[in-house]
Amino acid sequence: MIIIDAHAHLWLKQDAEVNGQKIKTLDRGRSLFMGEVRQMLPPFMLNGENTAEIFLSNMDYAQVSAAVITQEYIDGLQNDYLSVVERRYPSRFLCCGMVDARTPGYCARAQQLIDDGFKAIKIPAGRLIMPDRRIRLTCDEMMRMFKLMEEHDVILSIDLADGAEQVAEMEEIAAQYPKLRIAVGHFGMVTRPEWHRQIKLARHKNIMIESGGITWLFNDEFYPFAGAVRAIMEAASLVGMEKLMWGSDYPRTIVAITYRMSYDFFAKSNIPTDEEKQLFLGANAAKFYRFDTPAEMPYIKNMSE
Repeated sequence: MIIIDAHAHLWLKQDAEVNGQKIKTLDRGRSLFMGEVRQMLPPFMLNGENTAEIFLSNMDYAQVSAAVITQEYIDGLQNDYLSVVERRYPSRFLCCGMVDARTPGYCARAQQLIDDGFKAIKIPAGRLIMPDRRIRLTCDEMMRMFKLMEEHDVILSIDLADGAEQVAEMEEIAAQYPKLRIAVGHFGMVTRPEWHRQIKLARHKNIMIESGGITWLFNDEFYPFAGAVRAIMEAASLVGMEKLMWGSDYPRTIVAITYRMSYDFFAKSNIPTDEEKQLFLGANAAKFYRFDTPAEMPYIKNMSE
């Protein structure tokens, strides 16, 4: 079975600010995160560098053929590093560029990212609802950027605020730019009220839903994440399994579990069919992101086996 991760992160160093709160790399996998120290990475990642090479080692071990590298404002803009990563490993990674939509002029920056070869652009849309202001996804500059992306066949990777707060705006975007390929992340913030509203966005032909962060959202119940399996099947009943994609939200999620566990909970479940597993874990992402010939990864036995 081909496995593709539709939501992961890479960075060399975190140096960011969100709503006046700092995020900075420390050591032993820790970061200063909005006023407190948090375990951002596994503790053996001593220098805080979350590199492509470390991730590739995890991917190879877990038999993951390819991954989509998305971004988030809490990590800072990683465009320079991700441009290098995709050029170095074109068959393994599709990297999203990111613009800072909190600052005017981001449409011009999106054009630069497209010129630099990025095939996708990320918007952490939930971060655009700030204590003192809100940037609408349908504002003039944002819509100009989406038009530009549609014209260049550049994917929009987007994480929405909890619930339905930005759903109406997404409905308008999907209708106005029907050829813009859109991936909505974090599985609609599935443990929050009105998560179905985000899932139903996938009824638009050009929208897919990916599950980056689902093991974080169901962290309280832990592996094998029975609630997450039920939620995926419920979402499939609303939009079809062919509209859903697995994402790990690596590396933050592997502080609590291994990388393989971030998809094994679904692969080993007896609830979905084999065909549903193939669609969710890789086939849908291969088609949507156009990974034409993803490699089949061999299984390497553990010393404990």
